[in-house]
Amino acid sequence: MKLVVLDMAGTTVGDGGLVERAFGRAAEHLGVKPGSADFDAKLRYVRDTMGESKISVFRVLFGTEERARQANAAFEEAYAELVDGGLVAPLPGAREAIEAMREAGRTVVLTTGFARVTQDAILDALGWQGLADLTLCPADAGGRGRPYPDMVLTAFLRTGAADDVRDVVVAGDTAYDMLSGRRAGARIVAGVLTGAHDRAVLTENGATHVLGSVAELPGLLEGGGA
Repeated sequence: MKLVVLDMAGTTVGDGGLVERAFGRAAEHLGVKPGSADFDAKLRYVRDTMGESKISVFRVLFGTEERARQANAAFEEAYAELVDGGLVAPLPGAREAIEAMREAGRTVVLTTGFARVTQDAILDALGWQGLADLTLCPADAGGRGRPYPDMVLTAFLRTGAADDVRDVVVAGDTAYDMLSGRRAGARIVAGVLTGAHDRAVLTENGATHVLGSVAELPGLLEGGGA
């Protein structure tokens, strides 16, 4: 298992619900009143699609490309402000897990459904630039985020770390992480219980393993992934 593709928010990074807070600001910017039935319905959709590319979510919610891009820009701005306010932190053991896997000779890639500017803001805030071998956002994979397999396959192609997609490990906290890993052909698709979805949802969407946190992943891999 030579290539490990990890999600960020909810898997390696804790953001304390910043996605929902940033969405609230974005929705209000487009005239959706907080507390209204429309706002609540849109927020439910955001929760249900955690892990998906945010621009894809906004295309569904706001109907036109122009409004989706307006919402996405407002979301990214709000999220970046919250990140700058010190409201993100590494999940316990995440940095150590990444370092351990790299020391064991594995290539580690961090992926996100956010835009590159937001991903970089998170990495900067944590001092994580250079922690992983590669970082990817949907734009780096042709624009399609999860549940498509594109980011996992882009990691496979760009790093050249594995000869076979069955030598790839994917880990994340959402149903869409599980779907993208299975669609890419990864042998191990590990769900973690530190984020959006519970054991039942992760398993229903293809998790081969469910871990308490990403801190358990190096031990799983050293044990052969059984």
